[in-house]
Amino acid sequence: MELYQRDDIEAAVRLDREALEAVEQAFAALGRGEVVQPPILSMAIEESNGEVDVKTAHIRGAERFAIKVSPGFFDNPKKGLPSLNGLMMVFSAETGLVDAVLFDEGYLTAIRTALAGALAAKYLSREASRRVAVLGAGEQAELQIRALQLVRDIDTVDVWARNRESAEAYAERVRGLGLTVNVHDDVRGACASADIIVTATPAREPILSAQDLPEGVHVTAMGSDSPEKRELDDQVMVRADAFVCDTRPQSESNGELKAFVKAGGREASVPFKVYELGRVIADEQRLRVSDASITVCDLTGTGVQDTAIANFALQRLVK
Repeated sequence: MELYQRDDIEAAVRLDREALEAVEQAFAALGRGEVVQPPILSMAIEESNGEVDVKTAHIRGAERFAIKVSPGFFDNPKKGLPSLNGLMMVFSAETGLVDAVLFDEGYLTAIRTALAGALAAKYLSREASRRVAVLGAGEQAELQIRALQLVRDIDTVDVWARNRESAEAYAERVRGLGLTVNVHDDVRGACASADIIVTATPAREPILSAQDLPEGVHVTAMGSDSPEKRELDDQVMVRADAFVCDTRPQSESNGELKAFVKAGGREASVPFKVYELGRVIADEQRLRVSDASITVCDLTGTGVQDTAIANFALQRLVK
């Protein structure tokens, strides 16, 4: 068994096309029904304002599978500690023995999340997309832009965040990528000329409404990954010509589809067709029928992404 620390993992794994392909192939396997993926195990630690999520998946025929443990303790910054942490354990799919433990402190999760956003844009946005509106100014908001550059020739970013200072700091960082960046005081202004909108916030109430959507835009919603979070108003999804999620069950429990699930979660009442990203990739579905089509993708984070990026990391580390 090998143990790897974050510095080595960061040096080995970047936002590049090989990493993108690894996550893309994993989604395609999920779409073909070649993945065993149990529900997320989630545990609240209320007295410490914390939670722990455990995700895993096995791609049939793959040499290894991963189990990710991801704690989030949201009072940690007051103690001078990061909010997010975690590790990935990689096991042999033949013997069940541990091949490696990746002490990535959440780094690989951030990378695979950004790559999923790039894949959503690759399959759902207009090929000529150049301008991105980002709602949020944290780490993932920046990584989404870096990942989008793998699939689209982005030249302009419009950013809105609840905290203006955070938005200005974000703008300075992203200008370092050679992009034009504009800071906005309201969501509608940020989205007015967007080809792609990315929501990457911890919002508990919708921040994006249907009136904010320009014709032909693609929306990738990243932030709603637990039952109490929401970023999209119901009418954003109703207005869309195509709604895609990573998995429907997770979107109904943790993501944006929960807005349409009846009380108690017993029955979903969704007034539009729901597609899953893995099937879109595996079947090469073309859901954008014209440049005026509006598409929405809700990403809650899947175990198959974790297995894919852990295997990819281990391959590079061994080399």
